[in-house]
Amino acid sequence: MNGRIRVAALLTTLVCAPIAARQAQPPQFGAGNRTVAVYATVTGARGRLVPDLSREDFAIDDNGKRQELTLFANDIQPITLIMLLDRSGSMKANFELEERAAEAFVHQMLPGDKARVGSFAKSIQIDPEEFTSDRDRLIKILRTELQEDGPTPLWNAVDRGIDKLLIEQGRRVILVFTDGVDMPMNFAGHNKSLKDVMKRAEEDDVMVYAIGLAGQNGMPDPGGRDPDRGSGGSYPSPFGGLGGRGLGGNAGGRGGLETEKPDEGLPKIAAATGGGYFELTSPRDLASTFAHVAEELHRQYALGFTPEKLDGKMHEITLHLSKPEFVARARKRYLASKAR
Repeated sequence: MNGRIRVAALLTTLVCAPIAARQAQPPQFGAGNRTVAVYATVTGARGRLVPDLSREDFAIDDNGKRQELTLFANDIQPITLIMLLDRSGSMKANFELEERAAEAFVHQMLPGDKARVGSFAKSIQIDPEEFTSDRDRLIKILRTELQEDGPTPLWNAVDRGIDKLLIEQGRRVILVFTDGVDMPMNFAGHNKSLKDVMKRAEEDDVMVYAIGLAGQNGMPDPGGRDPDRGSGGSYPSPFGGLGGRGLGGNAGGRGGLETEKPDEGLPKIAAATGGGYFELTSPRDLASTFAHVAEELHRQYALGFTPEKLDGKMHEITLHLSKPEFVARARKRYLASKAR
């Protein structure tokens, strides 16, 4: 059984019957009265999604003051998404698995969903020119138009994704996958930082989902041995980056491998914006994780409230559930400015 057939078989087991139901119209967050949108993912035991709560199960505080929910929806909601895929040198051995995983997400898209596919390495490339619901077109991009290997401009790529989402309406999502730390080609001080892109995402209502792949990292030891060459490990890249794994180490100078975690900013930006973070130790789990993200996005609750004042400042949002056995993820802050 070839890889593409295996992915199709996986999708058959992952796609739940409710997801195949008719997709709802997106909630209307009014421009006139500046309704603040809060999308929430609720999970129970073992992280299972809880899709059947009611309006009465939720409460929202704005800077500590309880708000009236002016909008509530718990049906399947459409998404507008940019998928950003790491094409760094350390990912080269797993490029095919990465492509299949992204296809798993595309196969779960519903008719109302729109997406674009991005890759980051020597440059940041996002295709096609406009958001599309055409799954065949997106899959063709994944199979034929992604970049070759290069450095890892992680936060520059997220920043570019926010640029592309700004004129879109409704729920705006970035799904970013990487196996390393931010390591762009340009060291001239023009790169975006985690702080930069987190601020933009919070102010512009962009949700970030992140998938990180942990792995083995090693650098050539002084004796000339290089345990990583030919095995997908990391070493200085000819493009000015380090192939995605960062500077790493050499296991105390002995030339060994040590486990390196993905960029520590990934769970931070996901938590701040109400998305999710999934850290994997094997690329074999990529397809099921991408498909799970699609299911989560379709099963989020859409909540809304009208703020009492628009003072141009960042406000803290606290989401409460009436059932303590469940956990909710949602954005932490919003910018109380007039609708743009």
